[in-house]
Amino acid sequence: MYRYDQYDHLIVRERIAQYRSQVERRINDELTEAEFLPLRLQNGLYMQRHAYMLRIAVPYGLLSSSQMRMFGHIARKYDRGYGHFTTRQNIQFNWIELEQTPDILLDLASVEMHAIQTSGNCIRNITSDEYAGVAADEIIDPRPYAEVLRQWSTFHPEFAALPRKFKVAINGAVEDRAAIAVHDIGLTVVRNGDGEIGFKVMVGGGMGRTPILGSVVRDFLPWRHMLTYIEAVMRVYNSYGRRDNKYKARIKILLKAMGAEEFTRQVEEEWLDLKDSASTLTEDEMARVAAYFAPPAYETLPDIDARAEHADNKAFGNWLTRNVKPHKVPGYAIVLLSLKKTGVPPGDATATQIDFVADLADRYSFGELRVTHEQNLVLADVKQSALFALWQEAKAHGLATPNIGLLTDIICCPGGDFCSLANAKSIPIAAAIAERFDDIDYQHDIGEIELNISGCINACGHHHVGSIGVLGVDKDGSEWYQVSIGGAQGNNAAIGKIIGPSFSALQMPEVIDRLLQVYVRERHEDERFVDTAQRLGVAPFKEHVYATPIKAGELVGEDHYA
Repeated sequence: MYRYDQYDHLIVRERIAQYRSQVERRINDELTEAEFLPLRLQNGLYMQRHAYMLRIAVPYGLLSSSQMRMFGHIARKYDRGYGHFTTRQNIQFNWIELEQTPDILLDLASVEMHAIQTSGNCIRNITSDEYAGVAADEIIDPRPYAEVLRQWSTFHPEFAALPRKFKVAINGAVEDRAAIAVHDIGLTVVRNGDGEIGFKVMVGGGMGRTPILGSVVRDFLPWRHMLTYIEAVMRVYNSYGRRDNKYKARIKILLKAMGAEEFTRQVEEEWLDLKDSASTLTEDEMARVAAYFAPPAYETLPDIDARAEHADNKAFGNWLTRNVKPHKVPGYAIVLLSLKKTGVPPGDATATQIDFVADLADRYSFGELRVTHEQNLVLADVKQSALFALWQEAKAHGLATPNIGLLTDIICCPGGDFCSLANAKSIPIAAAIAERFDDIDYQHDIGEIELNISGCINACGHHHVGSIGVLGVDKDGSEWYQVSIGGAQGNNAAIGKIIGPSFSALQMPEVIDRLLQVYVRERHEDERFVDTAQRLGVAPFKEHVYATPIKAGELVGEDHYA
């Protein structure tokens, strides 16, 4: 993984010293809150309902075990003993005291981490495939390109005050696991007819108030021009993006207003002055960065059928089916650690669990791990011969729930329990649904399904692309929930369609049950929920859900860490 050079260390420490002075001036009332707000946001610090929240950048989701242990240290010393992994592959701490934030940033710097550009109207954390470098279907490893993008975009003076926040995702495999279609810029690696590597470029995707799938503005961009072309896109956006209305300020609105053809024309025109500039990538530069992501010292191993060796252990078999993925190197496997155990807010991990995962990474996966945008963790390089031992250890620490990609693998933002922007709580809804369907055999029968929950229209829970999406809305001061179906991320990305009027919190588990009843009744063999929903449309689901009054159940899971 990438290591800081002398300039990285210097820049980060100078930023911390600058920020420490800003905090001191705020505490002494030399800065008003309005004056301090943009300064703290530049360092990842938000004010939420109960306390400050600090969001720490995890570039393209990749962590060393020492960086993971630092999260455990921060959780214990500065927070309430846990952290929350997000859909941007970052981590958030929800109970931070302002006075301590410079010390936290200094601790982070000691393991080459920071919170820069995790907020504000700038280019945010570059996200990528959590299986990058090890996926069996990978064309090339996207991490060197993600790292080049990170270095280029950090402190870029021209793009430090964009019309609105800006998100970039890059995928290097046949299967899109980076949700590129719902990013401001989505890049996916492709080969042209001559076998040359380049990128398909999508622009203008996003969720929030106006969910839109990105438009392809270039089918093939030679890899050398990745930075110059993105810079051209950013210049057009910076010039014409709206600044008078933040709800209409994202690049997706600009592209829709201009039209994809005119937008692309302007980008191509801007690019003419950039394509052979100093930002054009060279083979030497890419080789330099790629060296940080060289494969670890894999052993020559045979493939092992761990399932056959433990055929009498159904629980282990379920875990292998859901939580273990193919690796491109024989004898190794990719392992997902579920942060979705029933009774725990999705994406949360205690300090003890964080330290434990760091230990697992050292013992089983060359000292590295990854964060997924589905709010789980990955050990990317596990020997197949070690799977059973790893499963036993993970199970003892509540990290082996065999539900990856199933109903209770819920994506969920912190919602109204923490976020001051939220219209409604998310965590209790996730808890009640998980409790209602806490039967792994039933979940395996239902099959792959993505249930995503957002507490407000900002869509941090990615509800628009959930097989079932749940959005918290305010109705006369009460918390209600709007439901959509048929959304999808990946190669066949789609925006879900709303089924009808919203529901109360207590009705939500029954609503999900009724949606599943229609699916079980109508599905074709081997058809996923999203396929059935897209084939049938909203009508049969809506009819069944609203046919009779929905009884209000019991809501569980509130104030889990209060």
